[in-house]
Amino acid sequence: MASSKLFSRLTIFPNYQVKLSALSCIKRNSMINNNMKTLVSYFSNSTKYQYDLVVIGGGSGGLAAAKEAVELGAKVAVFDYVTPSPRGSKWGLGGTCVNVGCIPKKLMHQAALLGEAIHEAAAFGWQIPGEPKSIINDWDSLKNAVQNHIKSVNWVTRVELRNKNVDYINGNGYFKDNHTVVGVMKNGDEKVVTADKIIIAVGGRPRYPDIPGALEYGITSDDIFSLDHAPGKTLIVGAGYIGLECAGFLNGLGYDATIMVRSIVLRGFDQQMANLVAEEMEQRGVHFIYQAKPKAVKKQDDGRLMVHWVDKNGEMHQDIYDTILFAIGREALTVQLKPENAGVQILQENKKIFAENEQTNVSNIFAVGDVLHKRPELTPVAIHAGKLLARRLFGNSVEQMDYTNVATTVFSPLEYGCVGMGEEDAITHYGKENIEVYHAFYKPTEFFIPQKNMSHCYVKVIALNNADERIVGMHFIGPHAGEVIQGFSAAIKCKLTFPILKSTVGIHPTSAEEFTRVFITKSSGMDPTPQSCCS
Repeated sequence: MASSKLFSRLTIFPNYQVKLSALSCIKRNSMINNNMKTLVSYFSNSTKYQYDLVVIGGGSGGLAAAKEAVELGAKVAVFDYVTPSPRGSKWGLGGTCVNVGCIPKKLMHQAALLGEAIHEAAAFGWQIPGEPKSIINDWDSLKNAVQNHIKSVNWVTRVELRNKNVDYINGNGYFKDNHTVVGVMKNGDEKVVTADKIIIAVGGRPRYPDIPGALEYGITSDDIFSLDHAPGKTLIVGAGYIGLECAGFLNGLGYDATIMVRSIVLRGFDQQMANLVAEEMEQRGVHFIYQAKPKAVKKQDDGRLMVHWVDKNGEMHQDIYDTILFAIGREALTVQLKPENAGVQILQENKKIFAENEQTNVSNIFAVGDVLHKRPELTPVAIHAGKLLARRLFGNSVEQMDYTNVATTVFSPLEYGCVGMGEEDAITHYGKENIEVYHAFYKPTEFFIPQKNMSHCYVKVIALNNADERIVGMHFIGPHAGEVIQGFSAAIKCKLTFPILKSTVGIHPTSAEEFTRVFITKSSGMDPTPQSCCS
């Protein structure tokens, strides 16, 4: 039998005993060609270690890789441990997204939207007892509901790992060498395991500024969703998507929210869209302090916090807040892994790992998720990359992760969804003379009766102006932006062109159909504001 055919047949039976039987058969028959030697080495290596795979990190990417590997016959263990935040917040299995990221953020965003809907309901004929303005949100009730949901997800995740025979080790893992991981348990004991392959999936945690009082009195997104008291008047330092989302739902829940912007809003996103999002938030009552940096946080006698900051001219200012939330970026949790023991190289500027096709500079050690340098820090990206990696390691697959044209949404009060390039990046990459930007403001039907502000509802399509007019970016600000942009992201992946987009019949009346109706180019100078709902 040809060696390649034997290998193909063996890989569909990844059971450990089958591996041993196959190895015995190969040795008995004294097959000595090069391919057989490789096969013998492959099976022999899998018997040297306790596990075929150890995953360090119990977040979305690591768990996806672990579960996929088990389905392919690998013996797998997962290390996961949550170091409490400086404020003392901690959580269960599932990583950032489940516990202190996407899930609680979306739930609190939804709570804010429901409050908005209550105030709009009277315009649609609903009889609401009392004045809608008197309706307030109870922070404790909301926080408890969110945390109860998170705990249920933690429990389901644990059960799923057990049912799939993934060994869960609640220990803080670090490298002893490139095949050995040591887990420090809660009681201080150490658990040592060996593995043929190891995946780093530890994600990251929020950074604090190096200023007096920040660690002592500030919180981050690690804390806001389980805060044991109403946040009150809140300063959010940082204008990335986390800062804007937190400020947005806090404002929607009725709290005074201010965003301190060091340089620009939503760095890395299309800046026209980012500024429209910020303008909408300002009109809703969120305050912005532009081009400023905090210098110190001091606790007052009444327990409130005095924040000192400096503006672009070097002048000092101060104000008092109940809560200071830092959202100035995140740092990968790689240093605590002692990567030097395994020879894994990390980048000093951000502690991340450069890993081509998820493989680090050490051949048997891989990485997925937020620890990767210059990769989208998004849960679905980590999950998909983790699954594909496991298939390559244990399923004889060759499919690589495609990190281009990944859609995302900022869950600001008026949501912003996008896929592909922003206008600035498209100009840099292709040249301004080689692209055409189509755009339009639009009027969502549901905004008319309650007379909601629709001045920032806007779509943008960026296309090449060559023969096929391939679309390289799509941007949407409006209700349900995530739901709208998801389908268009599949179209972009299928090389959507502007003529095909224009030939698509829209669903009326929806906001998503505005993409199929857009025709005004920026270069034409025409007014992109519609005159009616159907213009």
